[in-house]
Amino acid sequence: MSIVGKKFPDIQVDAMNEMGDTFKINVLEEAKKNNKKVCLFWYPKDFTYVCPTELHAFQSKLKEFEDKNTIVIGASCDTPEVHFAWLSTAKDNGGIEGVTYSLLADSNRNLANMLGILDIQSEKYNEETDSFILEGDNVTYRATYLIDEEGTVFHEGVNHMPVGRNVNEYLRLIDAYSHVQSHGEVCPANWEEGSSAMSADAKGTAEYLKNN
Repeated sequence: MSIVGKKFPDIQVDAMNEMGDTFKINVLEEAKKNNKKVCLFWYPKDFTYVCPTELHAFQSKLKEFEDKNTIVIGASCDTPEVHFAWLSTAKDNGGIEGVTYSLLADSNRNLANMLGILDIQSEKYNEETDSFILEGDNVTYRATYLIDEEGTVFHEGVNHMPVGRNVNEYLRLIDAYSHVQSHGEVCPANWEEGSSAMSADAKGTAEYLKNN
């Protein structure tokens, strides 16, 4: 179920930083208390293949996110200890050394389950053991959430495991939403910062299409 237009779940999750500190993060509160947008991106597993390319890609654009008043947070269902081991592994050995934004460690899967982004293909009840057997890896897809300063989700997207993200698209979406917030206009297809937006009415559409 989509949560676009709704508040992000109000829940604390374990997190780890590059210094090896374990602490709690409430993503909703991070947005509200800091009066910043949040880009939260989930990836399946530490020490895998596409994942480090994405974490380094977000790191390379971190200054641009910060300039757009946006906090970047990574997330997976690994433990804080595994995060720190990966953060301590050199880039040329498949690690994420040099990543400086916080990583959620949703090892109990409470938040991922609320968001409905776990790779669970089926759930079967076993009468003999009185338990449920899951099919699937029970890790997250490549889900991304953009959250505004009041904690409202204005974008969500989910990629399957093999498909890495284009970080520049999230920067564009933040620019577009910020333009809407500042100017009250809406942003047409392929809008980029500095290009023409339009008023949200029939006249505005007609004028935009006439000129474009």
